[in-house]
Amino acid sequence: MGQERRVVIAAYDQVQILDVACPSGALELANSHGAAPPYRVELATVSGRGARSSAGIVLAGARRLGAITGPLDTLMVVGGAGTRAAVLDEPLLAQVRRLAGRSRRIASVCTGTFVLAAAGLLDGRRVTTHWGYGELLAAAFPAVTVDPAPLYLRDGNVYTSAGVTSALDLTLALVEADHGPTLARAVARELVTYLHRPADQAQISMFLAAPSPGNRVVRDLLGYVAGHLAEDLSPPALAARAGVTARHLARLFATHVGTTPARAVRAARTEAAAHLVRGSELPLAAIARRCGFGSAETLRQAFLDHYGVTGDTLRRMPDIPSLPGAAAVQTPEA
Repeated sequence: MGQERRVVIAAYDQVQILDVACPSGALELANSHGAAPPYRVELATVSGRGARSSAGIVLAGARRLGAITGPLDTLMVVGGAGTRAAVLDEPLLAQVRRLAGRSRRIASVCTGTFVLAAAGLLDGRRVTTHWGYGELLAAAFPAVTVDPAPLYLRDGNVYTSAGVTSALDLTLALVEADHGPTLARAVARELVTYLHRPADQAQISMFLAAPSPGNRVVRDLLGYVAGHLAEDLSPPALAARAGVTARHLARLFATHVGTTPARAVRAARTEAAAHLVRGSELPLAAIARRCGFGSAETLRQAFLDHYGVTGDTLRRMPDIPSLPGAAAVQTPEA
């Protein structure tokens, strides 16, 4: 790619600021850790006047999309509240089509997938977007195959990602593809994030599948579980923390989570351990302790029960298998 990898982030008014910050920040860190060739990130809008984010912060320093010439490494279209207007902005769509033809690869973040689809760049491809907009995307663009579950997808040279922070997972994947896992791991460590959550990890994991807002007891306990995996999370301990009886706690979990407290805790520990196996070089015994398992053997059995493979096998696999146990702790729709 010559002296640098040129990345253009196409934005518009009412963009989600994290959609821009996550990829640009990760690529900046990749450069600081020795990416060769380095990335050159350019923010661009139709007018060249910058973009006002949905948070009210103006992203200045933008270039005019029509002024960008020459080959590009990556064209990335971001999302946000302004997507509704962006898909009707013919000058924007025309520039996205033009620059896509100059780019080695194309990517979108969150509802930026709608812009790529409106530009006609996703017909016949399998894509993802924010889980809350998958049905709308599929209905609006029937020539596009929409899978709203994964964090990000690659179909040929087109990458699409889910909501907001999944842009970080996507960008780490791009860095790894360009420069290898060692550099991507260094960036992830500095960002204090996983390297990197696998593409097919469900957007709504057990950590995000919160019970109904009215059930404060269960919601608070699930948050506590996620942050205290190594502590005593037995049903009696959780019941005491919530100030309810163990029997009442079991009824609450059955009603609002669809499983028992013990199974919810084991699923949370197993998913967290799987991320550590995939994103670190810690030995299984250390991961077992950190995630609240009594021993490496107990962790091994949990992996077998949930994923059908051992931890050593999981570490070598390209992706984490889907987690059957996760479905049990997601909230049934009202």
